[in-house]
Amino acid sequence: MSNAAEKKSAPTSKSKSKTIRDPREVKIKRALLSVSDKEGLIEFAKELAAHGVEILSTGGTSKAIKDAGLDVKDVSEHTGFPEMMDGRIKTLHPTVHGGILSRRDNKNHIKSQKEHGISDIDLVVVNLYPFIETVSSGADYDTCIENIDIGGPAMIRSAAKNHEFVAVVTDPQDYQAVLNDMRAHNGATTYKLRQKLAANAYAMTATYDSNISSWFGQQIKSDDFPRRISFSGTLKQPLRYGENPHQSAALYSIDGSNRPGITTATQIQGKELSYNNINDTDAAFETVAEFDEPAVAIIKHANPCGVAMGGTVLDAYKQALLCDSVSAFGGIIALNRTLTADVAKEIIKIFSEVIIAPDIEAGAANILKEKKNLRVLTTGAMPDVREKRRMVTRVAGGLLVQDNNFGVVGLEDLKVVTEREPTEEELHDMLFAFKVAKRVKSNAIVYAKNGATVGIGAGQMNRLDSSRIAAIKAQDAAEKAGLPESLTIGSVVASDAYFPFADGMIAAAEAGVTAIIQPGGSIRDEEVIEAANERGLAMAYTGMRHFWH
Repeated sequence: MSNAAEKKSAPTSKSKSKTIRDPREVKIKRALLSVSDKEGLIEFAKELAAHGVEILSTGGTSKAIKDAGLDVKDVSEHTGFPEMMDGRIKTLHPTVHGGILSRRDNKNHIKSQKEHGISDIDLVVVNLYPFIETVSSGADYDTCIENIDIGGPAMIRSAAKNHEFVAVVTDPQDYQAVLNDMRAHNGATTYKLRQKLAANAYAMTATYDSNISSWFGQQIKSDDFPRRISFSGTLKQPLRYGENPHQSAALYSIDGSNRPGITTATQIQGKELSYNNINDTDAAFETVAEFDEPAVAIIKHANPCGVAMGGTVLDAYKQALLCDSVSAFGGIIALNRTLTADVAKEIIKIFSEVIIAPDIEAGAANILKEKKNLRVLTTGAMPDVREKRRMVTRVAGGLLVQDNNFGVVGLEDLKVVTEREPTEEELHDMLFAFKVAKRVKSNAIVYAKNGATVGIGAGQMNRLDSSRIAAIKAQDAAEKAGLPESLTIGSVVASDAYFPFADGMIAAAEAGVTAIIQPGGSIRDEEVIEAANERGLAMAYTGMRHFWH
């Protein structure tokens, strides 16, 4: 390259100094405050007043500011137009929206402001009517409708659109950021902050409208999937990382949902929950929610490695652990009853990541403290697995939406298809095993005996391998416990879907099962039934499949 070319391509001192124009600082001279959530309001208003900011306000917000001894101008005085229609019309006025939407660098805008006596509004502080809280309280239809905010979202969107000149605050948690900015910039806000606040504002109005849309869908009680669908959530906690350290992650709670579980739980002790902890704990708690009797589930990688019912939670825990104590190491333990001290004594004998239960005794909490890293969660109640909800899975460029698996199979749903009828004990274990199979990744095979799993095969590409793996695990568990024979001897087996061939069922028969529960529906059902009859097994169809991918 020539020296001339080098000189031509080299940046000049002028180009070095050239930068994008500095974002503008906008002095806050007038603010409009209208909030339903009064948290931190008075402290915020006091500092605004100290900066010489004129405060406009409405209704209860205005009264609260006046009661604090601060000067406030009512919006109706500012607009020259009274509130009307029970407060439905108060801020929907050109004097308000003109003051928010006017571009301060546009001569036509400034001219219109002067012609119509419209003053700039530099800060809009609005949070909306408590629609979700009203719905959650069980309010009637008309009350919920009245708590749909109109003027608030209009002001928020106006201010967010004009964020080059106007700051918009929709959450009391942002008050301090605004005040810090004003302190640092002589009563002004920076463009960077206003841009961030605008993004927060649009997220909030989108969430608000999404909640209203979802509520309307529930009122209509239609099973149809709407033409457009939206979901909204609120950040519960950022996570250190996702499934792997190079993946970012966070936990959000679904707005308006009060379903007992991982997002509503209180953490009593232990390290911060990880992404995998949360995923596995959710699977564990939903598993034990399937049972009315005292039950315990031990989960690893979202799959049960042991589930049991018992006369007491202690009995259930011991039986659940027996199924696969090797996999239980570093697992998640879920209970559907209060965690008692005797169970806590047993739990601390092995390493566990998380315990979740509806409640915990003080004595149990004290025992668990010696495992300081063990995460202990309480939910206050159990979820209803029969409640119908919509579930969402992300795919490339889209969403898969379906109802949750709320299906429950009872004794009256079973159709015996073999020559031998199941015994009462077998029927009890068959229904138990099928409930567990619902929570095992497909292809799922569950061996059970006396209300406890004794072998589980999960996530295999064919049902035969799941049957064999479950039997191997049961044999290993028996040897580890010093038992003379495999735990599957005299057990029942549940399959989450039909046996496409007889081989998977035959493998279970060879492991020692006496009865089978499965959905049925294969073109080779007769072949499978014949194989069961040849071995003297009882088999019942549920007519319901429980795939879980």
